[in-house]
Amino acid sequence: MSSATERFAARLPDNDAVLILGVLFGLYVGFTVLGMALGLDIAGLASTLQRVTFFAAVYALLALALNLQWGYAGLLNIGVAGFMAVGVYTMAMLTAPVSPAAGGVPGLGLPLWAGVIGGMVASALVGALAALPALRLKADYLAIVTLGLSEIIRLTYNSTTFQTFSIGGLEMGTGASQGIQTPTNPVMALYYTTPSSPAAGKTALGEGVFGFFGTLGLGEPVVVDWTYTIVLVVFVGLFYLLLTRVGNSPFGRVLKAIREDELVASSLGKNTNRFKIKTFMLGCALMGLGGILWQGSQALVNPALFLPIITFYIFIALIIGGSGSNTGSVIGGALFAGLLFEGPTFVRRLVQQTVDLGSAPNTITDALAALGSLDFGPLLAYTLADIASLRFVLVGVVLVYLVQNRPEGLLGHRTETAAAVSLARDGRAGDREATDE
Repeated sequence: MSSATERFAARLPDNDAVLILGVLFGLYVGFTVLGMALGLDIAGLASTLQRVTFFAAVYALLALALNLQWGYAGLLNIGVAGFMAVGVYTMAMLTAPVSPAAGGVPGLGLPLWAGVIGGMVASALVGALAALPALRLKADYLAIVTLGLSEIIRLTYNSTTFQTFSIGGLEMGTGASQGIQTPTNPVMALYYTTPSSPAAGKTALGEGVFGFFGTLGLGEPVVVDWTYTIVLVVFVGLFYLLLTRVGNSPFGRVLKAIREDELVASSLGKNTNRFKIKTFMLGCALMGLGGILWQGSQALVNPALFLPIITFYIFIALIIGGSGSNTGSVIGGALFAGLLFEGPTFVRRLVQQTVDLGSAPNTITDALAALGSLDFGPLLAYTLADIASLRFVLVGVVLVYLVQNRPEGLLGHRTETAAAVSLARDGRAGDREATDE
């Protein structure tokens, strides 16, 4: 590790809460400055910060779940998007009305809490099915199995064969490529008497909250979106506490031993296969819950939302923060969402607003041809017009840099002890022992 990287690691504070809040504060300041430069009003700024916080939270949730499998146990799961899809689709099929409106997909009509639990259980069971035949596989081979399973899941939900089907006389379905409706955003029940129809009237809480924020220039959609985002942030905290307890428990120490050397852990009498199955199931259940929380505020989900690129993004978030660190998972999710996912879009808008680049060329050949006359405008216009590709390239550049210069991530400098409690001796106790001698 270079001296510059060592100095950077030494400056990182030990207080994880301060570190996480510091990263979020920096992102908020940066996007506020960009928003003001774009001329956004208070509602636009609030919506921008909500979107950044939302994606920071969902990527943190899924990075934490992946960290349990990869960071703790060394299980390379490249099928995160597939397990998310299982959780979301199971929840949607369980909670869909038995007699839907025209064009809708029928379900079991269960309450939301039952759908969420069912989605987590289904994701855990699919995770067990993936882990059982893959117990003898290592690293790249396990990754190939999970990637293939993820695509099988997505293509199954996309198949017209399961668009509607019957099990024991119960009608349900996936909706195929058209997707399936999800329950109404649950936070709507706080503000509206009929959550599925806001025009029907507001609750007393809704009248008060909307009235207060309305005086600040914030509309009802912004308040509802921020409320749901705060719920996601609370779940990030719950995920963090759960996985920290798991990591510091005897179970977690066995996982770290398996990650470092499975043969040694097995020689000490540990059934490593059982530990890996349990870890894979727990991680997949959390991925299913993360997928439900991600899509919980949407009215419709379809298989196109669970492409392999989602798994790649989650891995990048975890690599940025540092595999094996829960704090790094949260920070990596926030940095990825702010700097790599949302950042390029705002930079494009700012450049297009401040600089007249003209119309973008239709092909890269036309954009490069202008370089012969030292005219960089067409190339820049072409690049900004296709921001999705630019984002993908930027993510790749960051990945290459991290692999070459800091493969352990931002918080990879931290060392883990085998004990769950501090083994440092109290200085005063040591002085008393020295005196007694």
